[in-house]
Amino acid sequence: MSRFFINLYFLFFVFLAISQSKPIDLNPKDTVEYKQSYGISLGLDLSRIITSSLANNYSGFEIVADYRLTQSLYIAAELGNEEKTRQEDLFNFTTSGSYLKVGVNKNNYANWYGERNLIYLGGRLAFSTFENTLNNYQYFDTNRYWNPEDFATGSDVPEKFSGLSATWLEAVFGTKVELFSNIYMGASIRLGIILAQKEDDRLPNLWIPGFNKVTDDSRFGVGYNYSISYFLPLYKKKNKVNKKIEQAEKEAEEL
Repeated sequence: MSRFFINLYFLFFVFLAISQSKPIDLNPKDTVEYKQSYGISLGLDLSRIITSSLANNYSGFEIVADYRLTQSLYIAAELGNEEKTRQEDLFNFTTSGSYLKVGVNKNNYANWYGERNLIYLGGRLAFSTFENTLNNYQYFDTNRYWNPEDFATGSDVPEKFSGLSATWLEAVFGTKVELFSNIYMGASIRLGIILAQKEDDRLPNLWIPGFNKVTDDSRFGVGYNYSISYFLPLYKKKNKVNKKIEQAEKEAEEL
């Protein structure tokens, strides 16, 4: 019997020695890694589609895209085509062409883990190529004795002015909200300033695809869009947890 207890004590001290060889971690760390999805988002501008279906003097579409580069920085771009007919006091013209905008968005919204909503500020470098068509025009005739209320007829023969272009910068403020899984609704307003443009001396650029209306003696313009897009996740990456989120989680645990 005593031999049995001696062997039992011996095994006990052996296991105790082995267990003491490894330090005891009194503050075990959570081994779960919080990762966020990275990928590309593609969509369409709904405002141009709706306007095209409702207005007889406009047609256009725009493809929107962005790629998540870091936790809060996105590469963004828009590609579109527009055609618009406008009636001025003495003439009617049509502008048609395409444009490309490339830049970045900086997300300023602190998401909870698993959310990918955006409230962002951004910038774009934009370029457009287009043509103007003078559909008809009238001119002011000083000899209007018989028709003092009317302008004299000029021409109804359309005349095209091709090879026109414009380059501008845009400041962007927008938001994107996840409606369903990977389906986002977005909206943005844009303030543009023209850097350079090529125009014909006979017909100035009064409307530029992607920039909108050009105001006399001003290089500034305003635009907007409403988009719906799909986010295609390509990979996941571990991100730093936002301090606001950490504080909120601590307060929730204390409650």
